[in-house]
Amino acid sequence: MIFAPTALSPHEDALRHDVRRWLADTLPADFRPGLGLGGRHDPGFSRALAGQGWVGMAIPREYGGAGASTVERFVVVEELLAAGAPIAAHWIAERQTAPALLRFGTEEQRRWFLPRIAAGECFFSLGMSEPDAGSDLASVRTTATRTEEGWRVDGTKVWTTNAHLNHFVVVLCRTSAAQDRHAGLSQLIVDLSSPGVTVSPIPLIDGELHVNEVVLDGVVVPDERVLGEVGQGWAQVTAELAHERSGPDRYLSVLGLLRAFVAEHGKDLDEAAAEAFGGIAARLWSIRQLSLSVARALEQGEAPATEAALVKDVGTVFEQEVVETMRDLAAAEIDPEAASLFERLLAECVLNAPSWTLRGGTTEVLRGIAAKALTRGGAR
Repeated sequence: MIFAPTALSPHEDALRHDVRRWLADTLPADFRPGLGLGGRHDPGFSRALAGQGWVGMAIPREYGGAGASTVERFVVVEELLAAGAPIAAHWIAERQTAPALLRFGTEEQRRWFLPRIAAGECFFSLGMSEPDAGSDLASVRTTATRTEEGWRVDGTKVWTTNAHLNHFVVVLCRTSAAQDRHAGLSQLIVDLSSPGVTVSPIPLIDGELHVNEVVLDGVVVPDERVLGEVGQGWAQVTAELAHERSGPDRYLSVLGLLRAFVAEHGKDLDEAAAEAFGGIAARLWSIRQLSLSVARALEQGEAPATEAALVKDVGTVFEQEVVETMRDLAAAEIDPEAASLFERLLAECVLNAPSWTLRGGTTEVLRGIAAKALTRGGAR
């Protein structure tokens, strides 16, 4: 696997400080940080961020974006995650849907969707996982059948993040029978307000409503909402996963927890706690270098899907191990209602951490991808 060493340019570093200052001025004094993708769904914040040119940054100017680089977006995302900003509304559209539209979409789709995404006004979910399919994405049973009106979609998607709040969902479905399970799959852009769409929130263990079951019962999707080529859904989804798996969101979910601990207990760290923090900092920096290397590769037009899988694996395992380390250092029962911000965040982390190695591909699947690439003699 190729992880080329890279560093931020002076311009990229200056952008970091601009974002940090803006967040300090914009987030209220009593703001409670979210944990990575657990940040609130706040359309107002997304629009304000878009006003700075920091949503859909890599979208070309002709489509309403900033025409920025992948690494510039990386820098902004790091600062948003570090602050625990409420990024959930625009997150998937900005991270994944916009690049997919640029690479696979029609000109009409780009002209309609991309300016709205860049303005923080159009929010997307991903319709991939299904009941009883586990991590075997190729076993999807949702079907799209040709009709005079376009396509009739029938099936069920689960764990669909914020589908109860967003506008559209990109659905991976089977458009033809094929002996090869990876063939015959396509992606359709489904309006979540369409007749036949039923969205049912699935409460998480902490009571939060982030994920959903989405039932598609005879939903009509016009031809102009097919994303990419019919039958090429598997190749398109695989290409998208480099964006989904490699970013700072895969290792920075715990940063707010660490900062809260240092703010409350930093002056009283004993030798064991200091050693633990040193190890955490070293691993965090190393994983960041891997993630930044993938961002540079994406910026140069490469598709480092295998490297992205490895970043997601080591990043989410790291996050879970940090939570357990902090729980040992706290030596206290978790309490979601505690007065201490650190203790509240610790409780949130303990309840949510098991999902971090599931979202975006399980640890076992990701390691299988890496092993196959190494067996073939190269990741790219």
